[in-house]
Amino acid sequence: MSSNSSLLGSQSGTKRSSELASWLLKWTFFWLFILYTIVPIWWIVAAATKNNAEIFSTFGFFFGEPANILENWNRLITYKDGIVLKWLGNSVLYSIAIALLSTLLSTAGAYAFAKRRFPGRNLFYTIILGTIMIPSTALVLPLFLTMSHLGILNTPWAFILPSIVSPYGLYLMRVLWEQSFPEELAEAARIDGASELRIFAQIGLPLVRNGLITVGLLSFVGAWNNFFLPLLVLSNEDLLPLTVGMAVWNQSSVMTGGQPVYTVIAMGSILSVLPLLVAFVLFGRYWRSGLTSGGVK
Repeated sequence: MSSNSSLLGSQSGTKRSSELASWLLKWTFFWLFILYTIVPIWWIVAAATKNNAEIFSTFGFFFGEPANILENWNRLITYKDGIVLKWLGNSVLYSIAIALLSTLLSTAGAYAFAKRRFPGRNLFYTIILGTIMIPSTALVLPLFLTMSHLGILNTPWAFILPSIVSPYGLYLMRVLWEQSFPEELAEAARIDGASELRIFAQIGLPLVRNGLITVGLLSFVGAWNNFFLPLLVLSNEDLLPLTVGMAVWNQSSVMTGGQPVYTVIAMGSILSVLPLLVAFVLFGRYWRSGLTSGGVK
């Protein structure tokens, strides 16, 4: 009897030890992820409160004098008669245009793949999704030559047009169309004489609203953070988005033998993040809902 009690006690102790180890491992990874996320943000904010000398002479996560914040901000917005604000406006314009056009294209294409039958449908859909596997660097030369032949190189369209194609957005919207818009509802509308455009716009779109916002938000963030494509197709300084403009400014200040602008670039980095934070605060709940719906399939 005592032997059985000892065995049960040993098993219970082993189970508690296993649960404790699992709990410690889970929370260790959680806090490591938090630190991995917070540390770069903390460093950027701290750098924006320093001058260039303090960047290298003080500990990276210590804050500088409050007066440096105003000085760095003034240098940021007065550079070349306020071109940084123009870059910010360009980023907003490009990102909104890409988000709207990409959402429209993905939604319309997904509707066709989900609700219409045509030869080669599955083959075309597979090919489109397969393009996700192509590295962006492999498309550099074709994109550049295409934009050049179209005569839109160094114009906003050279950045906007290639960015509105979103295979992931097409996939997500097709899943949402199939789950949220029953085929019976579409057939009933056709019997009542509704055109395909009316079924799509007036009946279907309200049912996939969360997906629209999700695809739009993802496209907005992708366009805002896109660095390589605008750097490739835009050479006019007045047309650059904020991310590229700040990088060009920092590089030119070093190459011309001038004073580095690390702290001002840090201030500009904070400025570039603010619109994304606003977008996620305003549309975050729709974004989470849309991703959850797309993940069911």
